[in-house]
Amino acid sequence: MLDQATFGIGVAHWDQLPDSGWPEIAFVGRSNVGKSSLLNALLGRKNLAYTSKTPGKTQQLNFFLVDNRFYIVDLPGYGYAKAPKSNRAQWAQLQERYLAERGSLRGVVQLVDSRHPPMDSDVELIERLSALGRPHLLALTKADKLSGNGRTQAQRRIDESLSEMGLDRPVVLTSAETNRGIGALRRWIQTQLEK
Repeated sequence: MLDQATFGIGVAHWDQLPDSGWPEIAFVGRSNVGKSSLLNALLGRKNLAYTSKTPGKTQQLNFFLVDNRFYIVDLPGYGYAKAPKSNRAQWAQLQERYLAERGSLRGVVQLVDSRHPPMDSDVELIERLSALGRPHLLALTKADKLSGNGRTQAQRRIDESLSEMGLDRPVVLTSAETNRGIGALRRWIQTQLEK
C-alpha cells in the first residue's frame, strides 16, 4: 500500500472535482500544522505535497493518486493564511461542501498540533465531522518536538476534549521527522478503503 503516489489534480471549484469513482481520504488541519510534511512522509515522497514556512500555501483541493486505486486529498488549511479574506471564504465554502456531499470520501484525517491544546477551530471541525458521520481520525503532529511526558500529556488533552464532546475517535501521535505513527495512519486508511 502507498507504493506509488503522483499529483493528480488541483481543484478550486466544485465542478472540477474528478469523477473517476476512486475512493478518497481527506487530510485537513489548521494552517502551519505540518500537513504537507506529514503527507510527504506518509506517501514516501520528499516534495510531493508542497511545504512552506508561510502558512496557507495550499489554496485548493489537491488530489494525489495513490497506487492507481484511491486519492489522498489535501484540503486548504483553516485558520491563519496569507490570502485575501474573500479567497479564504471561497476555500471554506468548497471544503465544507466537499466534506458534506462528496460521495467518494471514505474518511478524514484531521491534524492537530500535539504541542498545544486543540483550538476552537479544531473542536468545531471535530464536531462538524461527527455531525456529518464521516469516519474520522485525529493525527497529533510534531510529536518529535515533545518529550515522552509531553506526548503523554498531548494524548491526555485530546482524549479529555473528545470525552467532553461525548465522542470516541482514534488518535495517533505522528511525526514527519521520525515517521512516528505512519504505520498506524496507513492501517487506518486501508481499513476505510475496505469498507
